[in-house]
Amino acid sequence: MTRPATAVQPLTVSTRILDDPGAVLRHTLAEHPLAFVRNGDGIVGIGEALRFEFSGPGRMREASAVWRDVTAAATVDDPVRMRGSGLVAFGTFAFADDSDATSVLIVPRVVVGRRRGRAWITAIDTTDSPAPLPFSSTSVPVPRVGPHVSVPLRPGAVDEDAYAASVAAAVGAIADGRAQKVVLARDLVGTLPPGADRRAVLLDLAAAYPSCVTFAVDGLVGATPETLARTEGRTLTARVLAGSAARGADAESDRVAAETLAASAKDLQEHAFAISSLVASLRPIAADLRVDPQPFRLQLPNLWHLASDVEAVLPAGVTALDVADALHPTAAVAGTPTDVAVRLVTELEGVDRGRYAGPVGWLGASGDGEWMLALRSAQIEDDGTVRAWAGAGIVAGSDPAREVAETRLKFRPITDALA
Repeated sequence: MTRPATAVQPLTVSTRILDDPGAVLRHTLAEHPLAFVRNGDGIVGIGEALRFEFSGPGRMREASAVWRDVTAAATVDDPVRMRGSGLVAFGTFAFADDSDATSVLIVPRVVVGRRRGRAWITAIDTTDSPAPLPFSSTSVPVPRVGPHVSVPLRPGAVDEDAYAASVAAAVGAIADGRAQKVVLARDLVGTLPPGADRRAVLLDLAAAYPSCVTFAVDGLVGATPETLARTEGRTLTARVLAGSAARGADAESDRVAAETLAASAKDLQEHAFAISSLVASLRPIAADLRVDPQPFRLQLPNLWHLASDVEAVLPAGVTALDVADALHPTAAVAGTPTDVAVRLVTELEGVDRGRYAGPVGWLGASGDGEWMLALRSAQIEDDGTVRAWAGAGIVAGSDPAREVAETRLKFRPITDALA
């Protein structure tokens, strides 16, 4: 883990109301976007005022401690007082404790936000001066975004045949009693053209999947439907997704697909494991847990999901990142029992997932924030290398061919955005 060698640099933060900025995703940087947007609302960042890197089993715990130091040393002038205004950091964390991928918290130099019809701009300055930063204007020009980005993707370290074989091996391990559920993923790779505007990818994702969170942090981009931990004050909400089916080609076949999913013993079992995992991890740190009695059917453009919402009350001082640390990895992205499932993931996939299926999101000065699971995503490196991931939950009776087909559907957000 990397931490600052000395006390954190104090920040001066000033937020002001902004005239309508248009699509906030246009305001982040073309090559290094920072974004967290759902249904047009959210925040984007520009530049880096501070950057902290972490690794190892304590990466999120260490990040949370660093963030407390940052907020304690900051001078914040925020008359807007909305979620995402004032001092914020964007973050992304590796899936595995032993991953080679760096986990990061990034405090941008500028934040543009929009929520419930109001917009704001925040400037974050690395200075010892306590004076608030002046703004000469309440409007900003809407940047032009480059053309659509096209990237052919091909099989990566785990092709479809290898994936089917790993699914069969996982089913065998489950039959032997080693695990109850294992979530296995495979990858696609490609190369982004030099000079490509990565905001074009984000705009395509946001247009196609508006109810998902379109995110970008340190090269990780995607549109995810699954909320790991969202906090507002002491209220925690999470959304668990497990069990899925392709949308139908017409209204009748779509209805049948949804009803079949809701009655599927295999998918209901997969969902139950995910809920049990999350609730068991929450009990030591939260009270008044409330879980949907039955999963509901969540409709996305390409998939039906079984979904359950969870609410709880947190003790004072527990942040959104603290909760994400306590919950990760859930059975929705690893399996159950967790330790056995993670070992099987490493053994059967044979490749580092990086930040795929790890927490990605943002954190405010109060500790409020929102962390999603980095699904339907791709890591885009500085040299343009692209690696996309998609996975499926394997339980007793899982069929390798069906699981391969499910991963094809889950690749769709990224493959369509890069088509």
